[in-house]
Amino acid sequence: MKKPLKNILFDMGNVLFSIDYKKTEDAFVALGYSNFSQMYSQFTADDLFEKLETGKISTEKFYKTLIAAHPNHVTEEQITTAWNGMLLHWRLESLAFLKTLAKEYNLYLLSNTNEIHLTAVNQLLLQQTGKESIDDLFTKAYYSHKINLRKPNKDVYEFIAKDAGIIPEETLFIDDLENNKEVAASLGFKTHLLLENETIEGLDYSQF
Repeated sequence: MKKPLKNILFDMGNVLFSIDYKKTEDAFVALGYSNFSQMYSQFTADDLFEKLETGKISTEKFYKTLIAAHPNHVTEEQITTAWNGMLLHWRLESLAFLKTLAKEYNLYLLSNTNEIHLTAVNQLLLQQTGKESIDDLFTKAYYSHKINLRKPNKDVYEFIAKDAGIIPEETLFIDDLENNKEVAASLGFKTHLLLENETIEGLDYSQF
């Protein structure tokens, strides 16, 4: 028998906040990292970006590594601007809808992010809404660099279920990436892959 929906766990990027990874790639290429797409893949393999997102290296180490990889000279400020290039804007209607959902469900946030991006999205939130953080819209917000775990690894979902005291079969996980969704589903979570033409306020939550 299907368990009733009691909790909703949201991703942030392209669910509550619009991003465009290509803009960051283009910004790094314009900055002089002509092979950024290959370099990004290399550093992913070497764990630079994963370690940044799980808080296992400092922001300073991240900057130093990218500066050392540049053929000439580049500043931390230039790297920050390029790295934040993917960050577009908050989806204000979606944020407003969270208040409606909170009347029926416990809401949680799970985001793969890092100190640089979280600072930037909070600055954009302040500009767009006057709020300093979206944390108060959730029972609890989980950021990968703060909990030292990231999607799509199973341990992050297991950690949240235990920490929040929620049952996966009673929890809907909404994300924009298929691999994140699949792992959560394998652990018993109800899941929904949010497509480009979808918004959280347009979903029928009774189906879950």
